[in-house]
Parts: sequence; C-alpha cells; structure tokens
Amino acid sequence: MNILILSAGTRNKIVQYFRKELYGRGKVVATDMSNLAPAIYEADKYYIVPSMHAPEYLDIILDICKKEEITGVLSLIDPELSLLAKNCDKFNKVGVKVIGSSYELCEMSLDKNRMFQWLTTHKYNCARSYVDKEKFFSDVEKGEITYPVFVKPVKGSASISISKVYDKDTVEVLFAHEDGLMIQEFLDGQEIGADVYIDMLSGEVVSIFTKKKLKMRAGETDKAVSFQDKKLFDLIEKFAKEAGYRGQIDIDIFDINGEYYISEVNPRFGGGYPHAYESGANHMNLIINNLNGEINDSVIGRYEIGTYMMKYNEIMIRR
Repeated sequence: MNILILSAGTRNKIVQYFRKELYGRGKVVATDMSNLAPAIYEADKYYIVPSMHAPEYLDIILDICKKEEITGVLSLIDPELSLLAKNCDKFNKVGVKVIGSSYELCEMSLDKNRMFQWLTTHKYNCARSYVDKEKFFSDVEKGEITYPVFVKPVKGSASISISKVYDKDTVEVLFAHEDGLMIQEFLDGQEIGADVYIDMLSGEVVSIFTKKKLKMRAGETDKAVSFQDKKLFDLIEKFAKEAGYRGQIDIDIFDINGEYYISEVNPRFGGGYPHAYESGANHMNLIINNLNGEINDSVIGRYEIGTYMMKYNEIMIRR
C-alpha cells in the first residue's frame, strides 16, 4: 500500500506518522511545487510539481499515482481538496482512493457564508455572519450584534486577510479595498479544536480528539491541552454525520458559557493534528484500514487527557 500526500509543505509530522504506520507495508510519496518544502524530504520519495492551477497539474498527479502504484491520495491544503473530490472518478480509474469528503462539502467548507447558512438552517450554534454590510450596519443599530467583529474573505484559509474591527469606518474601508469579504460575529469564549475521523466505508464517526487552545499563532494552535466532554462528542458526531463528511476533518469550536458554537471546518488534517496522534488518536491507522477495505470500530475517547502540545521552531538543512 502506497499513499500520496499532495502539497506537503511544512507538515513534516504528517508524513512521518504515515511512514511510521506503513513501515514494512508500503511507502509514502509526497509532492510540492517548491523544493524548499521540508516535509517532502520526510517521504520515501518526492516529486516537485507545478501549481495546482496549472492545466497539466492533474495529469501529472495521475501519472505519479500510476508510476508509484498509489493506493490513496490526500492533500494538506484547502483549495486542492475540491480538485481531488471533483476528479475522484479519474483517480478511481487508476485504482486510487481519494481520502476525503465530497466536492460539495469541500466547497461548502471553504465558503464561510455557505457554511454559516448550512449551520443556521440545521439549527447549530454558530457566529452570525454577513456578506451584506448594510444589513450588518442595520443589525448593529438594532442592537442585534456589537463590535468588535471579524472582517475576512468569504473563501479563505490560514487566517489570511482577517481583521478584527471595532467601528463602522474600518468596515467601510476594508470593503472598499477588497472584494469577496464578509463580516463575522466575534465569539468571546474558549476556543476548541477537534480532530475527527469519519469512516470512509461506513460513514460513522469513529474517532474524536478535542483540545482547548491555549495560545494561537498565525492562525494555528501554538499551545493546547487535551480534554474530553461527552456533550461535545455528541455534538461533533451529530454534525459530522448530518453533514456527510468522510475521512479526516478539523473543526474549530467555541465554548461560550457552556454552549458550543461551531466556527469552521477544514476537511483535512489540521496543523494541530500531531497533538491528537501523540495522545493516542491514530488516524493514519484508521485511513490504512479503510484503504484495505476494513471498517473501523469506534475509538471515540480513547486518548490521553491532560496532554499539552507546545509548538517550537525547528530547522532542516539540505545540501
């Protein structure tokens, strides 16, 4: 069994964990558009490829799949998730399983307004969101929402172009200088990260790892501590099944006075996943089981609580 990891970037640990779990059974192949992406050097083999937007990109990836006898493929960046899902039939034809959710779910997860509409329609607590700034200004005047708020791209990731805004004038300036923005309510509470695996064969949620975020840096969790709460597990399980996700997803949640609010969903491995793996939530093994045609039993809650993750800087030298 061989796994292909696209856009590996700096996610060295993800590549290391797959190599560890596949030891003696298969290899890990990684790609990136830059030879300065450190994670590719952790793989058994790597390829430098064009941008995912290049017209020849998909054919190059399919050729790699055939050449390396790949069993399953996944990406570590949001925009590429939709590309894989949209072309899952082409991968199936060469014997490769796309590890991830449907095209519609990948697109909805990337579009924060569509996610807001889905969450409100299905009666989940979430941050109030606006693409119409005039409607937002009207609700401020009516006292239905207050500053500060976040102004961010409707479609965006990695916390790029996000501004915390305290007044109307700043909202006007931001909307005047950039298209495709939205306004989102500021949720003032404990931020929580959840690493979740939904079995690709049964559709059942089989693993949930939750952590309280203690410090953030550049949009990713810098320090966190693992914990468990059945109420939260039940909410995550209900949401993931109702939405129809498959494979690995990463959910941002807020605890506000004992009530949980779903913020965002990334249908991929999040930057904080190593905390889950090192605490006992081995999602690489769950993926391998599915690729072998095996349905996973539930291991929800089978991880250590009170484990702290603390990110630190490391370097790689190549000659």
